[in-house]
Amino acid sequence: MFEGYKNAWYHRSDMDGIEVIRVKTYITSNEGFARRILDYMSFMVSGFLVGLIQKKPDIIVATSPQFFNAVGGWALSAVRRKPFVFELRDIWPASITAVGAMKESLLIKWLEKLEMFLYRRADTIISVTQSFKQELIARGINGDKIEVVLNGVDLARYAPVQEKDTEWAERYQLRDKFVVGYVGTHGMAHALEKLVDAAVSLQDRDDIRFLFAGGGAAREQLEAYVNQKQLNNIVLIERQPKELMPQLWSLCDVSLVHLKDSELFRTVIPSKIFESMGMGIPMIIGVPKGEATQIVAATQSGLVVKPESPQDIADAVLTLADNTALYAALKQNSLQAASLYSRDALADDMLKVLDLTLERAPKALQPLG
Repeated sequence: MFEGYKNAWYHRSDMDGIEVIRVKTYITSNEGFARRILDYMSFMVSGFLVGLIQKKPDIIVATSPQFFNAVGGWALSAVRRKPFVFELRDIWPASITAVGAMKESLLIKWLEKLEMFLYRRADTIISVTQSFKQELIARGINGDKIEVVLNGVDLARYAPVQEKDTEWAERYQLRDKFVVGYVGTHGMAHALEKLVDAAVSLQDRDDIRFLFAGGGAAREQLEAYVNQKQLNNIVLIERQPKELMPQLWSLCDVSLVHLKDSELFRTVIPSKIFESMGMGIPMIIGVPKGEATQIVAATQSGLVVKPESPQDIADAVLTLADNTALYAALKQNSLQAASLYSRDALADDMLKVLDLTLERAPKALQPLG
């Protein structure tokens, strides 16, 4: 519950017994490179300055992308003489060039130097994939300070349902349809036009619908492409509050997980994999072969297809729509796999890493008492 503004700069709230401090920043929604950078840097500055006046922190944790956030975390740890933990959720800025948002340039080279500076200065790096850890080691970062804690799913929030949410199913006429859903960020990395192309080839199947729910840099482009194709088998739903996500997921019979066919994305594990597992929803995953495809294959929780291949995606949709025995088996496997990636268990792993960081910190950086 909000206590109200302490001043015009920041305010505190309580979330499940945890004190959360929100800072004022400049917010923009994918409105050009310069404005996005200003957005990122405004949080870096605000977070750093508000962090200076918080009482007795033991450790500073900052996450990336984007790593201007991590810069603020490192600066705060340096000024307050506290251990710095860098949680690495994406290789940035490599992911910027991989999706074509920026080309190789002097600015990219400068960002890469900043990236390496942060890796070296971190007391501990928490990577969300084993692949990220191996890449950092190959680039000369000490592997002893890199720990891996995967993404996971809140099983208290995401759980299987017996039927589609009545209100949403009626609103979008999905009650009796086999729904193939892409739920999450609509970004440049996801090549969503290829999923639309798959829908084009399945227009004659009136029992199948494609659902796109979420927002992001590529959302307007997706909507324009769907309108251009004049498709009636695609449902578009705007980004929804987090508390409504289980109802949204309930509409889906199959989850689509997709990334561009780029070498960089072999190291990425999309978090929607684990939400699908929590809901007991089989997946069609089209990403470059790597950790994500290994997880799906090992748990037999979905079908792995070639990324950016509309025909392969369409064939997989037909397979799951028409093969009820296979669909039922993948659904059960998906649900069983969810317990392996429970966020409660992974939160315990995260706390152990933070404790370890404090134990091995120099005495000058350890909290008094």
